[in-house]
Amino acid sequence: MNIIEISGVIKDYALGTTTVHALRGIDLTIEEGDLMTIMGPSGSGKTTLLNIIGCIDKATAGSVRVHGDEVSSLNDREITDLRLNRIGFIFQTFNLIPVLNTLENVEFPLLLKKKDTRAEIRRKAEKLIDEVGITEFIKHRPAELSGGQRQRVAIARALVTNPDIVLADEPTANLDSVTGAQILDLMKEMNAREQTTFIFSTHDANVLKYAKTMVKIKDGIVAEKSAL
Repeated sequence: MNIIEISGVIKDYALGTTTVHALRGIDLTIEEGDLMTIMGPSGSGKTTLLNIIGCIDKATAGSVRVHGDEVSSLNDREITDLRLNRIGFIFQTFNLIPVLNTLENVEFPLLLKKKDTRAEIRRKAEKLIDEVGITEFIKHRPAELSGGQRQRVAIARALVTNPDIVLADEPTANLDSVTGAQILDLMKEMNAREQTTFIFSTHDANVLKYAKTMVKIKDGIVAEKSAL
């Protein structure tokens, strides 16, 4: 079953008097339970595509369906619900809350969902923090962490809600090779156990070892899609 269906997606940005054509007509289907790697040079449109799938940005034209729902027809409350309950994000810039420590940052999306008890939220957050290997930094705020440690907090926060879809923009960019492999192992295990759909945007060829499907984007269009 397709969990994401993208048809004819165009995204243009105004940059002064110039129009930047970030996506020029993307057609792509992503099956539930896939572990997809989107590859391409800088400026090819990878991050833009992830942002549109995750309802962070809107397409200029075309159709994006997530779980069968046409994203453009959803109201603000429905989009917020989709992003909170169905999608996990791992951003290149981390997007951690500066005044919260590691534990509080990871707990935050569970607190927003308001479904678990305080004790259950703490248990789930501590489990993910342990799995990404940063238990010793559980009380540290983002400013007290290295780039790699912040990346691991961001990964734990994205996975803690057990989302249907995880969008990861360069998830291993700030990690050493050993830590990167450990994080990818964790995601692959979650993919197999929970049928979580992972979509990676990356330059890292090592990520290909974990992927089920590879998509190459060039100049804002899909140049290649292949099973691995």
